[in-house]
Order: sequence, then structure tokens, then C-alpha cells
Amino acid sequence: MKPIRNRRGQPARHPAIKAALLIAGLLVASLAWAALPPPTPAQQQAAAEKKAKADAQAAKDKISLAASMDAVTARYRARAAQEGWKTHPAVAVVAAAPAAAAAPGGAPITAAGAASPPPAGSPGAGTPTAASLAAPNPSIKSEKLGTAPPSEDVKKGQTRAQPRDAKPTVDKGTPDVKNK
Repeated sequence: MKPIRNRRGQPARHPAIKAALLIAGLLVASLAWAALPPPTPAQQQAAAEKKAKADAQAAKDKISLAASMDAVTARYRARAAQEGWKTHPAVAVVAAAPAAAAAPGGAPITAAGAASPPPAGSPGAGTPTAASLAAPNPSIKSEKLGTAPPSEDVKKGQTRAQPRDAKPTVDKGTPDVKNK
């Protein structure tokens, strides 16, 4: 059998040997993975405590971020009032909360406490009712869905054909140079 050589002329491993080594390595790795014992109750408890600490820190960071954003907003609104800038009223945003952290009435919990449930038919309302499915939502307007009139720049009709001997409307030839 002729030896296989790589680009530099050095002897190379045969492809079958490479495949066998790869399969053997995967087999050893899978056996090692399967042989790992399940975590002990102490390890499970330590992991649960670590997760609880991380969740508490994340909640603390979230509240801190909300407070800093509120402070920046208040500072901006105060400056806008002094400068005479036009401002719009603040929009109440209900943060999405996990199902386990929902208030007793099913309303999501925000940094300020339990929020009132969203109105039926709104994006955050949960399961839609039969009445909300049957009623059209006038707040969502779309030309594509046909719930909004077409824009003014929409073509009204088909473009008329031009005669064969007509001069093009756009001359793509070389421009005449006037300053020679």
C-alpha cells in the first residue's frame, strides 16, 4: 500500500485511522459522561441557594435600574419645564412577570406593586374571549391587512404605454458639456 503524504511531504495518517480515533474518543467521552454520579442533596441545596442569591441580586438590580431611570426622567421633565420644551405625559408600562409571581387577581406585578389587569383585546390580555376575537380592533391600522386606507403615494392605475417613436422621458446619454 502506498503511504499517504500531506502537502509538505510528511507522512499523514490514513483516513480510516483518523475516523477510528474519532469514534474511540467519542465513545470514551460518552462513557465518562454517563458515569458521573447524580448530585448529592448537599450539592443540590448549594445550587438552589446559589440560584436564589442570583435571583435576589437580579431583582435588586432591576429595582435599582428602574429607580435610576425614574430619576433621569424626573430630571429631564424638570429641565423641560424650565426651558419651555413640549413634553407628553408619561406612559404607564406594565412589565411582564412570570406566572408564579402574579398577583392574586392574575394581574402582573411591577416594581410599584400589582398592576391592574390589561383591558380585553389588548396585547397583554392573555387568552382572548370570543367577543374580542369577533370584534375588530380599530386601534391597529394596516394597509396590508386592509384596515387602513391606502397612502397618498400609492399608484392609482396602470402606467400607460408610450408610442414606439416617443423620446424617452429620461435621457441616459452623455450630457452636453457647455463649458468647453
